[in-house]
Formats: sequence, C-alpha cells, structure tokens
Amino acid sequence: MKPCSISIVEDNLPLAEELQALFESQPDMQVLDAFASAEAALRALPARMPDVLVVDIRLPGMSGVELIATLKPRFRELPILVLTMYEESDLIFDALKAGASGYLLKRVAGEELCDAVRQIQRGGSPMSPSIARKVVDSFRAPTLPEPEGPRLSPREQEILGLLANGALYKEIAGDLGISLDTVRTHLRRIYEKLHVHTRTEAVVKFLGHKR
Repeated sequence: MKPCSISIVEDNLPLAEELQALFESQPDMQVLDAFASAEAALRALPARMPDVLVVDIRLPGMSGVELIATLKPRFRELPILVLTMYEESDLIFDALKAGASGYLLKRVAGEELCDAVRQIQRGGSPMSPSIARKVVDSFRAPTLPEPEGPRLSPREQEILGLLANGALYKEIAGDLGISLDTVRTHLRRIYEKLHVHTRTEAVVKFLGHKR
C-alpha cells in the first residue's frame, strides 16, 4: 500500500522537524514538504499535492485559516488537519468553516497525532477532546427560533453531533443501534436540507445556524 503523503505548514522550525521525524517514523507515512509559511505552501502545493495537509493557525503573514479558505475551493478533496495551541471557539469554528476536516491541539501525543492523520485520510474528522466538547456543546446551547435555518430532526442532529465528534459511519450505526444504510439515508437527507455535499460542510453549516 502506498504510504500516506503529508505536507506540514508550521513556522516553528524545531517543531516542524519534530513532526517530520514523527511521521517519517511511521511505516505508512511519508512527508512531502514542510513549509514555514502559508505563502510558501500556496506556491508549491499545486505541483506537489499531499494526501493530508497539516496546518498551524498562527503563521507569519497569511494565517492558517486564510490558507485553508484559499485552498479548499480549488482542492475540495484535500483533507486538512489543523494542529495548533489555540482552542478559542472562534478560531475553531473559523477553521472548520474554512474547510478544515480536523482540529488537534499541539499537546496531543505523537501516537494520537498519527492516528488522527490516518483517520482524516479515511474520511474522519478527528478533534482533541476539549475541541470536540466545544463543538458538541454548540448543539446543546439554547437557541432562538430561526425560520430561515435548516430544520433537522432530533435524530439528524444526533448524527451530526457524532460526526462532529469524529465518528465514522459504522461507529454511528453501532452507537445508535441502526443499520449503515439507515445512517446513509439520514445523511442524504441532512445534506439535502443543508444544501451541502460533505460531512464537514454539514457540521459547520448547522453549527453556524445554532451560534
């Protein structure tokens, strides 16, 4: 099996080298590039597209969120994992709205980071526990009626909450005691109601209506 190729956008050189060494130590991973700025990444990525892009939020010049927002319209299938020390709610939701598929804090253990890369490549949305809690709590926060917002059933909201927490389809089916086909049916209806095409877009759009 071809190793998962990873590119890193991180301005802290010692950390970037540490991340590169970590990923290269995994038999199923290889590092294509390590960029010290978003601008450098933008210049090189079209010619050397990785399987997964790992991005910091605070960067010199263009921020990580701006980089994600610039890349996603052009490369919609590129999974982007945010790896940062910042856990403010605004930054989390800005990154997810821009198109990030996962959000991890830099204090995460090396093994967990590698597992997150594997998960995001499989279509998951890995998040550090404290980040996932903020996302899930957004579903529980009281909101005023929004006539123009999407109207999802309690089960659909439950499924979106599990998606936001990084669960895969088969895990959702097991947690809720329903079939995989039923999960897919719910997701198809969710996508139709929210006018989106991906799980990340669905989570972000619904959270945007609830904030």
